[in-house]
Amino acid sequence: MRSAEKGMSGWLKPAAVKMLYGVGMLAGLMASFPALAETYSFAVVPQFEQRKLYAIWKPIVDQLEKRTGLSLKLTATLSVPEFEHELNKGTFDFIYCNPYHFLKMIPTVGYVPLVRDSDPLRGILVVRKDSPVQSPSELAGKTAAFPSPNAIGASLLMRADLARLHHVAVAPLYVKTHSSVYLHVVNGLADAGGGVEKTLTEQEPAVRNALRVLYATRELPSHPVAAHPRVPKADREKVRKALLEMGATKEGRALLAEVPIGRVVPADLEDYTPMRDWDLESLWVEEK
Repeated sequence: MRSAEKGMSGWLKPAAVKMLYGVGMLAGLMASFPALAETYSFAVVPQFEQRKLYAIWKPIVDQLEKRTGLSLKLTATLSVPEFEHELNKGTFDFIYCNPYHFLKMIPTVGYVPLVRDSDPLRGILVVRKDSPVQSPSELAGKTAAFPSPNAIGASLLMRADLARLHHVAVAPLYVKTHSSVYLHVVNGLADAGGGVEKTLTEQEPAVRNALRVLYATRELPSHPVAAHPRVPKADREKVRKALLEMGATKEGRALLAEVPIGRVVPADLEDYTPMRDWDLESLWVEEK
């Protein structure tokens, strides 16, 4: 041992030897700490403009972090088509998306449903309260605003009903968000607009009270919170459990009501599979 130490001291100066010992001690200390937790993305379909969406969802995601011990980053895209593009690539770890988005991703990405609102979703067609239009059939050739072609209740199912049940062809105007749809109708930039009951209730009273619901679609299951299958099952279950627990507290229900989610319940794939028989695929638009 002495000969080895003597040989080393012949090659390295004392300061260098001390530095090596220091590096070794630092490596040992770093190895004793647990690895940093992975940060999961939590993406929300842009039903509202970004400031409002963050105001609603950031407190929810913060609560999920506290309850699960996971690191979650709220992610929002500027438009529904951009959200769809990233969804197709499997970019997001956790999502809150429309039911048909979720259903379409099953064969490719295979997102796993966690929870949903117990209340069903219905698409609505709104006009200004003072509009002379009393029936969807009177909208033939008129401009109708929609968030995007593939927004399930607000556009996809609504356009299917207008064409197949009311035999009406409207001139679609895609304006990115539900809030923008309602503003376009209120300001006379569109004769009618597609939304859903839940987002209409979230509008400012001045907007909400200026509109009248002309037509409502059939019911469909509410937006799921779902997880990418790459997320470990234990972490998926932590998020599911935390959302259900939030729904059982007064404070948690108040946060979820802003989405709006009235009563959070577990979600299963079977909740959404009946939509496969609705023949909506022919109206789906692949956007870049």
